[in-house]
Amino acid sequence: MSDNQEPILAKEESVVGIPTPLLKLISWQWWLLVSINIFFLIGGQAASVLLGRFYYDQGGNSKWMATLVQTAAFPILYIPLLLLPSSSSSESSSEPSCSLKYVVLIYVLLGVIIAGDNMLYSVGLLYLSASTYSLICSTQLAFNAVFSYFINAQKFTALILNSVVLLSFSAALIALNDDADTPSGVSRSKYIVGFVCTLAASALYSLLLSLMQFSFEKILKRETFSVVLEMQIYTSLVATCVSVIGLFASGEWKTLHGEMVGYHKGQASYVLTLVGTAVTWQVCSVGVVGLIFLVTSLFSNVISTLSLAVTPLAALVVFRDKMSGVKIMAMLIALWGFASYVYQNYIDDLKVRRARKQAQAGRVIQAEVLV
Repeated sequence: MSDNQEPILAKEESVVGIPTPLLKLISWQWWLLVSINIFFLIGGQAASVLLGRFYYDQGGNSKWMATLVQTAAFPILYIPLLLLPSSSSSESSSEPSCSLKYVVLIYVLLGVIIAGDNMLYSVGLLYLSASTYSLICSTQLAFNAVFSYFINAQKFTALILNSVVLLSFSAALIALNDDADTPSGVSRSKYIVGFVCTLAASALYSLLLSLMQFSFEKILKRETFSVVLEMQIYTSLVATCVSVIGLFASGEWKTLHGEMVGYHKGQASYVLTLVGTAVTWQVCSVGVVGLIFLVTSLFSNVISTLSLAVTPLAALVVFRDKMSGVKIMAMLIALWGFASYVYQNYIDDLKVRRARKQAQAGRVIQAEVLV
């Protein structure tokens, strides 16, 4: 987090006229929310990638189905949304609220971007090995640095740059550790398609994160955490509709029955794989949007890249994959980069709190002088 982007718990002085309940959180409560969202992102992404690879390995071949399950489980998010206090009850901004047509436009635009991004990732995961896929995905940090600079006025400190470099290097180490460059049966032309699609997906994903942060800060200006779930629900609804249209327009829906019958682990496993993938992607998405709302899009992207180092550990437990020395080294480097970024956020938090205390002390002295 840069000097000009304060933790949300300390933004009370910088966001004029918007008294947000989240601003009233004390330090440990804010860090608890951040930790929960980090767990959602890392755990959800690791599980969803493993299930997605399992789907392809066991006979699944529908790119649109792999795209659809990434957003189809959004209705389960209505449960926590109903448990949260209504955002309208806490809105006391002196500024007029964002009109409905702009809110709908934001959700539709982001939903279409999400659908396209999910499709690109599905193609990449189908045609590339896990190593190449992880290596290309790590480039999203570089893309995010550019988009955050132009869209979110994000600046870099030495610690942030150190974190970005270390996490990218960690993902690259894991990628280079895999001997197989392409899955069996994948031609050179399909490999190129997978490479280009994954690279484009990484860029589009970074753009999506920056646009979400911009929407939260400049357009929606909502005060409760329910805005995170609302964003995820309605953009996922749009993305799901786009994916369903693509599934039927491409004709892949005709092959789904045969795909389920011929699934190596059986029809029940086929259904459970798709359902599990859908649920874990939603958990991951909540973590992504939550970190954007609580911190910044760059922080969300850094944690997303960290999960690329965590996924091999999950594969070690689930699939009994070999854990080499290179993978262990990559994990340690990733943890170092993660700690570097968290420490930068801690430093910024202390600076803002000291500035706030000094401002409050100045107001007290001024009041005493006036009396």
